[in-house]
Amino acid sequence: MALFGDPLSGLIPAVTVLVIACPCALGLATPTAVMVGLGRGAQLGILIRDAEALERAERLSLLAIDKTGTLTEGKPRLAKLLADPGQDASRLLQLAASLEQGSRHPIALAIRDAAAQAGLTPLPISDFENMPGTGVCATVDGERLCLRATQADTTADIGPATWVELVTPNAQLGRLAFKDRIRVTSAAAVARLKHSGIRVVMLTGDNAATAAAIAHEAGISESRAGIRPQEKSAALLALKSPGIIVGMAGDGINDAPALARADISFAMHSGSDIALEAADITLMRDDLNAIVDAIALSKATLRKIRQNLFFAFVYNILALPLAALGLLNPVIAGAAMAMSSVSVVTNSLLLKKWRPG
Repeated sequence: MALFGDPLSGLIPAVTVLVIACPCALGLATPTAVMVGLGRGAQLGILIRDAEALERAERLSLLAIDKTGTLTEGKPRLAKLLADPGQDASRLLQLAASLEQGSRHPIALAIRDAAAQAGLTPLPISDFENMPGTGVCATVDGERLCLRATQADTTADIGPATWVELVTPNAQLGRLAFKDRIRVTSAAAVARLKHSGIRVVMLTGDNAATAAAIAHEAGISESRAGIRPQEKSAALLALKSPGIIVGMAGDGINDAPALARADISFAMHSGSDIALEAADITLMRDDLNAIVDAIALSKATLRKIRQNLFFAFVYNILALPLAALGLLNPVIAGAAMAMSSVSVVTNSLLLKKWRPG
């Protein structure tokens, strides 16, 4: 006993060290904050797929935004119909509606709405052919017709618009112009994104004139126009560079590949099912401000996690030396560890009161 001392005298400090070194609060620090953050996001209409998406949103550096249906309302309206000499305007609209019957593309919907308002019924078609990013072709009344995107008509008096032309293999029958309005909240949301230090780029398959007009109205200084659906993913990858977290916001089928390739992606709830499936975060309100709110929520959640890690370690750091020296009672050590866990959980629950700035 003289050689080794009294074994019982070291038992209480050993037990105290084991109690105070228990990492239970450390195990609660991250999952509790993430769980509350995801729940708070759902309350605000921000559905976040997983904790990894929540973490990446905090580090977003560049956001690429689709134009139609994201920056704009996605409800274009027929603004101009120019029939070529010898062609009837009503017949032109009816043929265009015939080619677009069954399509869910915004331009197709606008054509069918205009035809319905004019009392025109779509004609039967055959040999339908879809050309993504270009247009559609079909046979109507024995004649092969194509409706395809074309350059803007600078002589028209309607300003920047999206133009399509109706053609046969040998001739042009006429052209139609469509205008889409920017969402009333888009400019303010872009300003908030830029204020947060996020670079904003608009991607669209529309013509350069229309793209420039919409970008200017939204306060976006960078835009890429004339991008076909199959090129949108490559355009997004071209924006990437080492150390840069690139995001994508869109709503259509054409946006799905880019949404899947982005580091963090956002989809409007009114978008296509495939876009919603590809996105990391779904916005239940069609408002780009929800993206800013999602990023702010991500930052608030990560801040809580860091605070929780502090609470998880501070008790150990302060109490371990006292426990090792036998200056701390095991009961007090157990209470300290309980307080550590309570502090972590309480701090995480404060996220339930978080509100967008």
